[in-house]
Amino acid sequence: MQLSILFEDDYLIAVDKPSGLLVHPSWISKPDEPTLMGLLKEHYQSDKLHTIHRLDRATSGVMLVGKELESSKTMQEQFQARGVKKEYECLVRGWFSEPQGRIDHALVPKYDKYADPLASQDKEAKEAVTDFEVIAQTELDIPVGRYSTSRYSLVACFPHTGRKHQIRRHMKHHLHPIIGDTKYGEGRHNRMFRDHFNLHRLVLMARSIQFSHPVTDELMTIHADLPVDIERLYEAIGLNKS
Repeated sequence: MQLSILFEDDYLIAVDKPSGLLVHPSWISKPDEPTLMGLLKEHYQSDKLHTIHRLDRATSGVMLVGKELESSKTMQEQFQARGVKKEYECLVRGWFSEPQGRIDHALVPKYDKYADPLASQDKEAKEAVTDFEVIAQTELDIPVGRYSTSRYSLVACFPHTGRKHQIRRHMKHHLHPIIGDTKYGEGRHNRMFRDHFNLHRLVLMARSIQFSHPVTDELMTIHADLPVDIERLYEAIGLNKS
């Protein structure tokens, strides 16, 4: 698998992670299944690469990886201090009543019996905040459920916290689940997109990340282009982002 490197210097790698690719091996993944870190270590012929943050398997887009331990720790601290700005883009069910807003809804950490079978299931909800802005809307002459047409919105999301599956869970809480989300989404709409548009992925992309370089302190912004299949989907459903 060929990875797209968006930025690289002596300390950092910014890679465009494809949808469906795990960052690290999982308890439920196949032994020979490729991972992002495995592919990068093979590409750079180095085991000294460090995960700074993560993206869900189903999410594509910009992800940072460290080449050196101390600068990687500095970047992790910047994430923890909420000094990193991230922009995501997603396609969701329905039209919004407001063009922009904030979802301030605490989330209980997800219990994962596969990754941590001894973890406690009794956890307190933690602060989770996501700002959103509607980019475009479309209506399709395809009935889903009891409606003769179906409406969808393209949304930019700006998470201020980093809870697991935060945007996916917040969009569900806001009654606008993300298309292609088999965990938090709406099955009828997911099936419609599979049947009519051959969509077999989550429509959630990490479009950009802004941070201070851990060594030079330069303010950096790194963007990822839309995947080709998502561009084609937008065109097919008449989404105009202008």
